[in-house]
Amino acid sequence: RAVIGFYPCKTSGDDIIIYDPKDPTKQIATLFGLRQQTERDSNVYMCLSDFISSTNMDYIGVFALAVFNVEQEAQRLAQKESDDYSSIILKLLGDRLAEACAEYLHERVRKELWAYAPNESLTTKDLLSVKYQGIRPAAGYPTQPDHTEKLTIWKLLNAKETVGIELTESLAMQPPSAVSGLFMAHPESNYFAVGKINDDQVCSLLLFL
Repeated sequence: RAVIGFYPCKTSGDDIIIYDPKDPTKQIATLFGLRQQTERDSNVYMCLSDFISSTNMDYIGVFALAVFNVEQEAQRLAQKESDDYSSIILKLLGDRLAEACAEYLHERVRKELWAYAPNESLTTKDLLSVKYQGIRPAAGYPTQPDHTEKLTIWKLLNAKETVGIELTESLAMQPPSAVSGLFMAHPESNYFAVGKINDDQVCSLLLFL
């Protein structure tokens, strides 16, 4: 199961301001940006907000997807049939299916749903090498290491009620075979690592929770 949403947005400093699709003057959420921390020879410190316009209304996509019933069947195999091997393989398969679904959805976003690259024609090798336009950064990964951004994604998508994907107290996704994140279409968008942030930055982030 999957849910996708597209929203008008602009940047404000390092942050991305999300607006109501029905009323683009109404702000409904903020995605907080983290700029690269490690000193760089190029003196260019990237942030996801760099790929969104600060002057004109731009757009961003958010998504969440999951493969259901994997955990329950894996537990049955381990507990009732004492088949730990099959249980582990099933969990791995569930994770791979979730990642495959994310790749499939991203292609549909590029070619049909957002359609910013309708004529894209790439081989499987090109797809695996990420030669397409756009990225799908996920909260908790190097480009956006702050897991609390999932709270904003869930709020925008109403993911729990819409498709049944929940967040635990520690912001893990349930069911576990799940993927969530952003869709960004800027031609120069790319993945990068933010790096470790300082204690004062952590305190600043907590003020928004």
